[in-house]
Amino acid sequence: MRFRFGELVVFGVFLFAAAVAVIVVVPQSQAAQQEGWTQTRWGPLGPADRDLLIKVRWAGLWEIPAGRWAQERSTNAKVKETGQHLVRDHAQLDEDVRAEALELGVSLPDEPNADQQRWLGELSSTTGAQFDQIFADRLRAAHGKVFSAIAAVRAGTKNDKIRDFATKANAVVLKHMTLLEETGLVDYAALPTPLP
Repeated sequence: MRFRFGELVVFGVFLFAAAVAVIVVVPQSQAAQQEGWTQTRWGPLGPADRDLLIKVRWAGLWEIPAGRWAQERSTNAKVKETGQHLVRDHAQLDEDVRAEALELGVSLPDEPNADQQRWLGELSSTTGAQFDQIFADRLRAAHGKVFSAIAAVRAGTKNDKIRDFATKANAVVLKHMTLLEETGLVDYAALPTPLP
């Protein structure tokens, strides 16, 4: 079988077009569902979007009790004030995350995760300066972790509802990080070093 150059070009273009057609034939919604994505009226909802809602819910489940304890057990005015903000802000954020999850069909936890339960256990057996130090260190470290998780989802989500929620949650977490740092008790050497 002999082809002339012009025929080879035409044949090559035909093969390329056929390959593109095969790629396009697979519906994106089907491929997305296979990877844990669902379609909502606000756009696709992915695994990281669901994870964000779960992490924000977990945050409230342990930070609200920790904030209440700060108001009762601390002798430091800044720690008490930070505790008030944690309780008030997380009560609102918790209400918001539950409403978002309900609309998006995401199941949320009802109790803190194992690490958070351990941190609450540490806090429950202390008062005064010891309580203040554990409170500042555990909460600042936890806020640092969730801050980066929220930022990553906010930067890449394809869901308008999650994008709006992440913006709100990010503002709350940044406020709390700042308040915890203003106590003067955060051990910065214990925080993870950011990667370049």
